Amino acid sequence: MAARLFVGNLPFTTTENDLQDHFAQAGPVVGINIMQDRATGRSRGFAFIEMGTQDDASKAITMFHQKDFQGRPLTVNEARPREDRPQGGGGGYQGGSRGGGGYR
Repeated sequence: MAARLFVGNLPFTTTENDLQDHFAQAGPVVGINIMQDRATGRSRGFAFIEMGTQDDASKAITMFHQKDFQGRPLTVNEARPREDRPQGGGGGYQGGSRGGGGYR
C-alpha cells in the first residue's frame, strides 16, 4: 500500500523531476505534488510525495531527513491526515442575531 510523505524546506526552484530522481533512490515514487501559492503560482517550499510502500517511505525518511538537497537540509516525515478546518475566510459579517434589546 502506498505511503505519503511530507517534504519541507525545498528550494523554490525544485521541480517534480528533481524530487522524482532524488526519492527514487529509496524506492518507486507513485506521485509528487509540490504545493504552490495560488496568487503567484510560485512554490511554497514543500511537497507531498507518495511512495510505493510503507517500507519505501520509511527508507526515504531515513535516507533524506535533514540531509542536503540542492543546498538545503530537507524535512522528511510521514504526512499527517489533513485536519478539518472551518470553511470561509476570517472576519467579516457572518449574519445572524447580534443580541441587544430587540422589540417584542
